[in-house]
Amino acid sequence: MLDDQTGGTRPAHAAADHPKVRMGKVGILLANLGTPDGHDYWSMRRYLSEFLSDQRVIDYPKWKWQPLLQTVILAKRPFTSGAAYRSIWNHEADESPLMTITKAKTLKIAAKMADMYGDAVEVDFCMRYGNPSTKSKVEELIAKGCRKILFFPLYPQYAGATSATANDQFFRALMEQKWQPTARVVDPYFEHPKYIEALAASVERAYAAAQQEPELLICSYHGLPQRYLMEGDPYHCQCQKTTRLLKERLGWDDSRIKTTFQSQFGPEEWLRPYTVEEVARLAAEDGIKRIAVVAPAFSADCIETLEEINEEIKESFEHAGGESFTYIPCLNDDDAHIEALSTVIAENLGGWIG
Repeated sequence: MLDDQTGGTRPAHAAADHPKVRMGKVGILLANLGTPDGHDYWSMRRYLSEFLSDQRVIDYPKWKWQPLLQTVILAKRPFTSGAAYRSIWNHEADESPLMTITKAKTLKIAAKMADMYGDAVEVDFCMRYGNPSTKSKVEELIAKGCRKILFFPLYPQYAGATSATANDQFFRALMEQKWQPTARVVDPYFEHPKYIEALAASVERAYAAAQQEPELLICSYHGLPQRYLMEGDPYHCQCQKTTRLLKERLGWDDSRIKTTFQSQFGPEEWLRPYTVEEVARLAAEDGIKRIAVVAPAFSADCIETLEEINEEIKESFEHAGGESFTYIPCLNDDDAHIEALSTVIAENLGGWIG
């Protein structure tokens, strides 16, 4: 940050030999979960080791968890996870869909911010796991003169395993700075009217395009251990509220929409009902033939949506007798989503920039 060759200026009243300082901008740092650099064994192993070693994600004691993770789990899981990533990989860009979508979303938000604030802001993105790292992007923003940084975890609903660990990593990066910028963190936006509107519009488009209207909309959220809810994590309640607000915006009754949870891992009880089991039960026991599935907890399509929902969960439904399965894509870089996220950002910049 202190570099007399980078076009900065000397602070007022500073001595003539004081290094020039680049400062005065506001940084906006969007944060997503992360992605492996490739779908080969070693790329997957590095990524999974970082992800599954995070005690916000798996909170078992390290002495008990790490030997199991590093020997048994990471000997096999990179192969199966790598095959799943390979099935959805953006081979043209040689990156995961999450990376492609996050880049596109960042460019659109940056354009919005430039329209609103000119060159007073810098917009970038980071990943909690993998690359680009949170630390590297914090350093880049500071080097560009950002003395204020707004950190935006791209999770509509708060969970310790998503929002909190992203925040942890952001503040770890700040801990390494001699001169820390002023920082703010964006609150979860699970009930923001523009987010609900964008979500509802995506459902309406999908229903209008369907040959036959789905009988039931499944709102499939990423799961968490049931224990986390009992320990005070608000995620379950925020998911339920998102579903309720979506239902009300669509003008539906309770019979047309249902909340479920996916991506269970490990032996303990997770939030129920489990999506993969519930779609099969709906087909086999309730005779539901046509469903649509939307994933309101994900701001961008990723392995959990493109592979788990649109392949595994779809297969579970069809094997149980379901006939029509409609996956409604995440909001991604849809214009209504960009408008919603930009509005949230603008609301959080109050007092920092005009």
